[in-house]
Amino acid sequence: MDDKKAVIDQIYKAFGNNDYPGDDYLQGSFEGCEPYEEIEPFKGRQDWKNIDSELLDTHSGALNFFSEAGLRYFLPAYLIADLHDELKSADPVFVLVHGFSDLAVNHQIKERVFVRRTGKTTFVNPKRYGAMTFYDYTCWRLSIFTREEAQAIVAYLRYRRDSDPYGIDKNQIEAAIDLYWSERAENAPTAESLKQHLIEEEEYLAAISLDVDKDS
Repeated sequence: MDDKKAVIDQIYKAFGNNDYPGDDYLQGSFEGCEPYEEIEPFKGRQDWKNIDSELLDTHSGALNFFSEAGLRYFLPAYLIADLHDELKSADPVFVLVHGFSDLAVNHQIKERVFVRRTGKTTFVNPKRYGAMTFYDYTCWRLSIFTREEAQAIVAYLRYRRDSDPYGIDKNQIEAAIDLYWSERAENAPTAESLKQHLIEEEEYLAAISLDVDKDS
């Protein structure tokens, strides 16, 4: 219990000061009606700490359809709900580990056995994304997290690994930590560096605006 509380506290500390991205910047996929249906209930919810776990679980697909900004903002709500054992359908672990290990299933159709693969070395969709694998895509999508956020995610993944008596996700979690999250937790940009960058950008834009007004 103490370990769980420590992980929850770490998640609150790492993600607690993030700004709401805005209603227009939550949806990442626009193919079909499902992304809209999954993301729409999150619009206007400007404090992820007050979202009911039932809504999170009802819209488990949102984890796949959020924009990067939406995922970064709302992921901690899913993590904490999961740590409280309040999720039945939503699986934040999958979002954080898929793409770092390979899975294969044999599917026999008549006399032929097809090997269906997913994960690290599997192509996403060659007709649209060429040689991009799920590993490439996952590394890009998860690069949104700061060092502190990545450290909280590592703590969450380790707790989930160690608290599961059946070890269902153990191999996938360890692969994700080894291949990606440990390095991210050590070397990703800090929250302070991100904040400072935004301040400098605002100062630069303000200076340009003043300069333009002076010349006009």
